[in-house]
Amino acid sequence: MSQPQLAADHRPLRGRLVLGIVAAATLVACAQPPRPADASPDHWSGRLAVQVEDDAGQSFSAGFELKGHPSAGELTLINPLGNIIARVEWTPHRAVLVQGQERREAASLQTLVHDLTGSDLPIYALFSWLKGESLQVAGWRTNLDALQQGRLSATREQPLPRTTLRIVLSL
Repeated sequence: MSQPQLAADHRPLRGRLVLGIVAAATLVACAQPPRPADASPDHWSGRLAVQVEDDAGQSFSAGFELKGHPSAGELTLINPLGNIIARVEWTPHRAVLVQGQERREAASLQTLVHDLTGSDLPIYALFSWLKGESLQVAGWRTNLDALQQGRLSATREQPLPRTTLRIVLSL
């Protein structure tokens, strides 16, 4: 099924959306803070921010809600007014990004993230980090010092551009 191409005037918004998806997937995946006894182990929410140190100096922040695991789940990005910016849903056989009336599909979450960002991100490692598993990923450095307070950060040093991701989880 052929997907419509995004109009050129939507590229800056798409860039912010891509940064948000990358930030959400990466930041929420850095570790698992304490949770109330009735909270689902596969459900996280809070605020995230990402800064890319390139010539454009791109940055993005949003609220998020993430449900699921690497093979099936849903990520919702929310603006400060509580409106949904975008939603990504994935299963073992496809991933879908919905932003307003626009829709983009790919064979997997990994493929969709690569198509949107131009690089591979450690999706499976991200969910391991969320579960508190200290998994090393080449090029990434995480800081979990404030994890008990629901704050964490991750920095991608390689490949460039350097990217800093920060998250504050709802406890």
